[in-house]
Amino acid sequence: MEFSTFGRKLTCDAGILSLMEDLGRAKEKYGDDLVMMGGGNPGQIAEFQELMRGHLSEICSDPAEFGELVGSYSPPYGNREFVTSLSSLFTGEFGWNVGPDNICLTNGSQTGFFMLFNLLAGKMSDGSVKKICLPMAPEYIGYADLGLEQDLFVSNRPNIEIIDDWFFKYRVDFENLHIDHTIGAICISRPTNPTGNVIDDNEMQKLMARAERCNIPIIIDSAYGAPFPGMIYTEATPVWNENLILSLSLSKLGLPAVRTGIVIASKEIIAALTAMNAIMSLSPTNFGAHLANRLVADGTIIEVSKSVMQPFYRSKMKKAVAAVKENFGDLPCRMHVPEGAMFLWLWFEGLPITSLELYQRLKEEGALVVSGHYFFPGLVEEWPHKDQCLRVTYSQDDGDVQKGLRIIAETVRRVYAEEKKDD
Repeated sequence: MEFSTFGRKLTCDAGILSLMEDLGRAKEKYGDDLVMMGGGNPGQIAEFQELMRGHLSEICSDPAEFGELVGSYSPPYGNREFVTSLSSLFTGEFGWNVGPDNICLTNGSQTGFFMLFNLLAGKMSDGSVKKICLPMAPEYIGYADLGLEQDLFVSNRPNIEIIDDWFFKYRVDFENLHIDHTIGAICISRPTNPTGNVIDDNEMQKLMARAERCNIPIIIDSAYGAPFPGMIYTEATPVWNENLILSLSLSKLGLPAVRTGIVIASKEIIAALTAMNAIMSLSPTNFGAHLANRLVADGTIIEVSKSVMQPFYRSKMKKAVAAVKENFGDLPCRMHVPEGAMFLWLWFEGLPITSLELYQRLKEEGALVVSGHYFFPGLVEEWPHKDQCLRVTYSQDDGDVQKGLRIIAETVRRVYAEEKKDD
C-alpha cells in the first residue's frame, strides 16, 4: 500500500511518536522496575483529584447535566458556557479585552498547534513559503513534525549564561534573531518544555516589538504557565493582546485525559480555528470543558494554581535539584535554572557519546528519560551541545525520581570512565 505525502509525513519516525510509544510500552519491554522520567504526565495531586471527583459526582447525579456532559456536540468553537466563563475570568483577573469570540477550544493543545502552524506558515496563496520562527532552541519536541510542509521551522541558537558551578540559563540571542517577510509567526513556550526556562518580561517585550514591526503574531505556549496551571517559580507577567495567540491547556492542571486545549486570539484567528474544528472533527470534546467550568466560573482555577499546583511542583523541583547535587558532584554536569514546568534539563559537557546513545543505555539500566537532540527543531547548524543534554521529569513519585537520578549519575560516570580508559 502506498501512502500519500501527507500520510508519510505523519507516520514518520518522529520524536514525539518515540516519546509516546515509550510511555506506553517501555515497562512491557524493560519491566515494572523501570523508572519513568521521560513523559510530561502531571503528578497525581490528591487535593485536586478530590475536587474534580466531587464536581464529576455532582454532574453525574443530575440527569440534565450528565446529558450535557456526554450526550451533546458543542459548537465548533467549543462549549459555550465554558468559553463565556473563560472570557469573564481573563477580563476580570487580568483586564484583557477578551470576549467569547476571542476563544476557541481544541482537542488538546497539540491539535491546536497543528492548526495554527499550518494556518500561518507553509505555502501561501502567492506561491511564497513562510516559516514558524522559534526564537530560542531547545523547544518543545511536539512542534517538530506538525508542519504539512517540510522544514516549517527556523530556530535560533541561544546565548548560554553560566550562573555558577551548577546552573546555566538560555537567553534569546536578539543580535542574531532574524525576523523578515519569510516568517509567518513567532512561537515560544513560557515556561519552556524541555528546559524549564521562562523568558523574562523584558525579552517578551522585545519579541512583541519585533513581531509588531513585521505584522506577524506571536504564539505563546503556556501549557505549564500563567494563568493556569501556574508552574512558574520566577517573575513573569501574564500577557495578551490582539497580536498574541495564547495557548492554554487543562492537561498539566491534572486533566490530561480530557484533551482540552484553549486558544485566545484575535477574532480573525478564532474564526479560522472554528472552521478548521468543524472540518476536522465537527466539534472539540465537551467533556473537559463541562467538567472544568465550575473551576473557571468562580475563579477557583486561579486559586488552585497558586495554592496547590505551584507549591506542589516547586517542592518536587527542589528535591530533584538536591538529588542532582548529591549524586552528580564529580561529573561535568550543569542544570538549566528550573524556573517553571516539571523538568530538569541536564547538560553533560564533553559527553563522549550522543544523548540518544545515552538514552538507550539508560533504558537498559532502568531509567526512561528523553534524549535532548529531539528538542532542536529548525536548528540545522552543527552544535555539539545538542547531543549533550537530557530531559528528565520530576512530576512523579519523589522516591522514583531520586532513584532515576542515581541511575543516570552512575551510567554517565561509567561513560566518562570508559573514555578515559580508551585514552
